[in-house]
Amino acid sequence: NMNVNLQKTRLVEPCHMSGLCSERYPILVSLHSQNSMTKQEENFVELCAEMEEKEIEQGQKKKEVGLCKPVLDLQMSFIKGTDLFGYVGIEAVLDQMRRKTMKAGFEFNIMVVGQSGLGKSTLVNTLFKSKVSQKSCTPNYEEKISKTVKLHSISHMIEEKGVKMKLTVVDTPGFGDQINNENCWEPIMKYVNEQYEKYLREEMNVHRKRRIPDSRVHCCIYFLPATGHRLRPIDVEFMKRLGKIVSIVPVIAKADTLTIEERQEFKERIRQDFVANGIRVYPQKEYDEDPEDHILNDRIRESIPFAVVGTDKEHQVNGNKVLGRKTKWGIIEVENRAHCEFASLRDLLIRSHLQDLKDVTHSILYETYRVQRLNESNMSFNELGLSWPLENGTAGKSESESHL
Repeated sequence: NMNVNLQKTRLVEPCHMSGLCSERYPILVSLHSQNSMTKQEENFVELCAEMEEKEIEQGQKKKEVGLCKPVLDLQMSFIKGTDLFGYVGIEAVLDQMRRKTMKAGFEFNIMVVGQSGLGKSTLVNTLFKSKVSQKSCTPNYEEKISKTVKLHSISHMIEEKGVKMKLTVVDTPGFGDQINNENCWEPIMKYVNEQYEKYLREEMNVHRKRRIPDSRVHCCIYFLPATGHRLRPIDVEFMKRLGKIVSIVPVIAKADTLTIEERQEFKERIRQDFVANGIRVYPQKEYDEDPEDHILNDRIRESIPFAVVGTDKEHQVNGNKVLGRKTKWGIIEVENRAHCEFASLRDLLIRSHLQDLKDVTHSILYETYRVQRLNESNMSFNELGLSWPLENGTAGKSESESHL
């Protein structure tokens, strides 16, 4: 009440409250006039007024408009919000949220898309330092004639320092491997939208679960071959279409096949292709919430696409074990920022933007899908498979409302 009343405080006509002039102490008088002061605060004001009067009587202080230090401290405490009257315990909310979240755990779903042989599974295993993704078999000649892209997902429970995370990796074997790759992105788009639809059904169900299982794709890592040229037509079409429904993070696979100069030129040409073709990759500028986010995300946008190297083998370097690839020229350290940008990709996906990826998926991408579905003219309860018993008439509806 003090904080609210403080905003409404105004200088009132001179009056006296046990010797306390409203011109000198407008905040206290305003609170008193509105019956917003506690007994403890009133006693404190009375004490301040008595001290003021004694000082004036003894000639130690002239009666002038001003603030004695006790009352000034009290007024400033209202303005600054200090803990003058005891500990409340609001900060404990953070501990409550932390305990509850750690108990429930997190869910994070990523999709890896790219041609066979680009090291998709190896990179994911390197990111999470565990065998969370299995290598897909290289398609034979007969399989390449088929146009089908088959998706399969695998889930793992990862725990680190008491924090549990259910990681689901969706692989897309067959993408870009066929002789005819026309519309090879359609099965992937269908899968992403199916997960949105599944979540929408659960969300709109009358008897929905307290915690809705989340299988929506939070991030799609798109692997570009290190050709050193520009984006291929299949890359442009895929990212233009999928960028509207999922957060895409493009990477240059096996970047150690390029020199530093070739890598920088290749990245610059790719960024030019992004602009020329209207391709949206994460993080988008329009999603920056404040100047601090904008500065951080600008640095990330300048680094995209990340030139990465993946491996699950360790080597000795200066007496330390490091993840790296051994060549006849030396060892390429995966986590050394001077060798590749794997560490930048890991920081983006896990250490700095994991929750933001989930928030963008839920609040923007899924919300866009939800609004479109609800606005469709042929939308109906039966289509969504809701459990609302409309067919039972008013009695069924009343029963459901009573249950709620």
